[in-house]
Amino acid sequence: MISSASAPDQTGKTIPVTRVRSVDLLRGAVMVLMAIDHVRVYSGIPAGGPDPGIFFTRWVTHFCVPAFVFFAGTGAFLYRLNLNDKHAVSRFLVSRGLLLVFLELTLIRFCWTFNLNYAQFTLAGVIWMLGWCMVVMAALIRLRAKTIGLIGLAVIFFQQVFGLLTRFLPQGWHSYFGWLWEFIYPSGLDSVPGINILYVLVPWIGVMMAGYGFGPIVIRETAARRKICLWIGLSAIILFLVAGSLSIRFSPPYKGDIPFIFRLLAQQKYPASQLYLLMTLGPLIALVPFAEKARGWFAGVLTTFGRVPLFYYLLHIPLIHIAALFVNYMREGSFHQEWYGTAPYTQMPDGHQWGLALLYLVFIIVEVILYVVCRSYAGYKANHPEKKWLKYL
Repeated sequence: MISSASAPDQTGKTIPVTRVRSVDLLRGAVMVLMAIDHVRVYSGIPAGGPDPGIFFTRWVTHFCVPAFVFFAGTGAFLYRLNLNDKHAVSRFLVSRGLLLVFLELTLIRFCWTFNLNYAQFTLAGVIWMLGWCMVVMAALIRLRAKTIGLIGLAVIFFQQVFGLLTRFLPQGWHSYFGWLWEFIYPSGLDSVPGINILYVLVPWIGVMMAGYGFGPIVIRETAARRKICLWIGLSAIILFLVAGSLSIRFSPPYKGDIPFIFRLLAQQKYPASQLYLLMTLGPLIALVPFAEKARGWFAGVLTTFGRVPLFYYLLHIPLIHIAALFVNYMREGSFHQEWYGTAPYTQMPDGHQWGLALLYLVFIIVEVILYVVCRSYAGYKANHPEKKWLKYL
């Protein structure tokens, strides 16, 4: 999202396309939430459960990946608008996407685990998925933004079709190419040994396409933009509440005494269901008009994080990992690195998990360090536009 472009609004007038502050702020906010979840990983606290504190500590982090992917699509639209060269944007998306895949399989995987035994465990995580989505987007940006957005919505709402397609393919195809399909959508076929597929391509490519289709909205005149964002966001929230409530009402009786609100909010993330995406993207889009008005030091902190998302991501995992080792040493007299050999799937024995108070204390310390470093890097990046490689980080 570059500051030297312009576009017509709905009245035909030309308005400047600057870096969209609301997008940066919301992206920064969900990056902070992401750090909470990753501290939770190293703390050994489970992902959810009946305890309200643990449940909502995990639940608030569900907004992270939808925001990353959706606003990455919006950013791709604004970048194309700025360059006015679809071929150059396609090349950038391919190169950046492949860089993300490479980083996921090498540096990021090492930062999670602090070991080099890649044959034992390799993660196809969120950065992997983002990278391949960008590669696919590179072939799509020749279409109109509205067309891309509508196709993206179709991919989201009809995603189960990708799981059914394998039933109509020859058995020989399953043997030779079934592993590849498991990276696209889980269909019960054999995957590549040693690789844990956390994020598949579908429905996330649909989310990125929907974000690209959202691009023309964020450059509209302020009043129109706010009205559309509120309409889309609130409609998605209402649809989620109605459809989610009906699914609980007509689903088989649930074993255990779990409150209705917990069942409603505990939507399927792997792969991301339609209700999960309505639950997360609806509020994010509805918050865009309010994020535009946000001021003050805290809004500035979030905006700083949102301007350097990949730099933040690459830095926060090893920082949290090191902090966890330090905490373990202070609590137990040992670093216990063996607990994190397959992180983010930790192997912490019962009785050694942290409490929520310690989790949030470590999180705050990590965020302070991240802000100091990210602010310095964001300033350096802004002051050196001639360094083209900085746009990849």
